[in-house]
Amino acid sequence: TEVDSMAAEKPTSGLPSSKANDIINTALSYSGVRYKYGGTTSKGMDCSGLLYVSFKEHDIAIPRISNEMANEGKRIRVHQVEKGDLLFFKTARKGKKINHVGLVVAVDDNEIKFIHASTSRGVIVSSLREGYWNYAFVKATRIL
Repeated sequence: TEVDSMAAEKPTSGLPSSKANDIINTALSYSGVRYKYGGTTSKGMDCSGLLYVSFKEHDIAIPRISNEMANEGKRIRVHQVEKGDLLFFKTARKGKKINHVGLVVAVDDNEIKFIHASTSRGVIVSSLREGYWNYAFVKATRIL
């Protein structure tokens, strides 16, 4: 797959990495929060809610719904992914549209780690190497 053949070296974007790091740190502060459809607080949140509040806290407005978020920014190839980029997924068996999103928190040794709100485990960091996420992966975008 495209994920398995990622280049080890990452180009640097024009983005001040401090902004990406600030947003990532905000998202990580919600680690362990339970999943709640439509939620945007530490009492419960969904995948797009996590990203919405993490970006909003740093004065960046993004859509509230993952399928709408997917239309923002510039589409990038998975081997170009950097911290702060968004990963989009289709997790519904019969679904034809994007319904899940994660925020890239680390890219190390060809492994992309992202934070997201999992319906079963709440806000966690996962790897794009995990079979489920690799299979469900649709695209990556850069909005920063």
